[in-house]
Amino acid sequence: MSIEVKNLLKQYGEQKAVNNISFKAEKGEIVGFLGPNGAGKSTTLKIITGYLSQTSGEAYVCGINVSEQPLETKKKTGYLPELNALYYDMYVREYLDFVAEVHKISDKKQAVSKVIETVGLQSESKKKIGQLSKGYKQRVGLAAALIHDPEVLILDEPTSGLDPNQIIEIREVIRQQGKNKAVLFSSHILQEVEAICDRVIIINKGELVANDTLVNLQRGNKNKHVVIVQFSTPIDKNLLEKLNEVDAVQEPQTALYKLQTTNPESVRKQILELSLQHNLNIISLQSESQRLEEIFRTLTQPSTINK
Repeated sequence: MSIEVKNLLKQYGEQKAVNNISFKAEKGEIVGFLGPNGAGKSTTLKIITGYLSQTSGEAYVCGINVSEQPLETKKKTGYLPELNALYYDMYVREYLDFVAEVHKISDKKQAVSKVIETVGLQSESKKKIGQLSKGYKQRVGLAAALIHDPEVLILDEPTSGLDPNQIIEIREVIRQQGKNKAVLFSSHILQEVEAICDRVIIINKGELVANDTLVNLQRGNKNKHVVIVQFSTPIDKNLLEKLNEVDAVQEPQTALYKLQTTNPESVRKQILELSLQHNLNIISLQSESQRLEEIFRTLTQPSTINK
């Protein structure tokens, strides 16, 4: 139960939509697949699912070469594309019954009922798909991807159109599916990726720029730690600027100060010592690592790509 690409290249004339990328997602792993618009995310997902052929390189699903055995790999794959193509004139149950028939599921009725419950479509299951909100249409697409209990799950913007409550529900569905499947999860909502993904892959202009756990990515940029201190009343900013290993101090907002540093532990200790020396009352003192949004912006700037 795995997804793997090796030296994958997709070229349109002189343009390389995907440029020699390699990565793998294993069973029990939810991998976030990120990149700005036009980075090559959807192209890569379409190649893995057999909807698009590559220029060179290989894609594998559960160890099976997608190009050589596309039907076999499709049987093992659940795919929710970014543009969720549905038959709007069909009823929800009717459509899912049709998808179950395509997959030759023996007990279609049970499979349909189970997946409707899994994605939370009970209240809408007797409606035509065209009558549903965008969020519920997205749930129908997710149900169709899950109905045959695939070994790998590929989701392209699965929470698109969902309200905050629905996002939490679908997040839990994905988390549960990720316990026994390999899940590749593409999203522009970086908070979602932070919430459910074990590892993050980032591509930019077709090139792989990151493939690691979020914790390791945060550790990798040691200049991006921030110590946040709030005093009971504003203090002289110069006191903080004189601390060792502090790169910058943000202008105070009331009595809240942000210090960028390479050594947050040392800076916190210095702040405590400073408060004792000058009789300063600290309300809160904490440090935070670089968030995924900042990592994403750093890695997808043009200057980060090797020319």
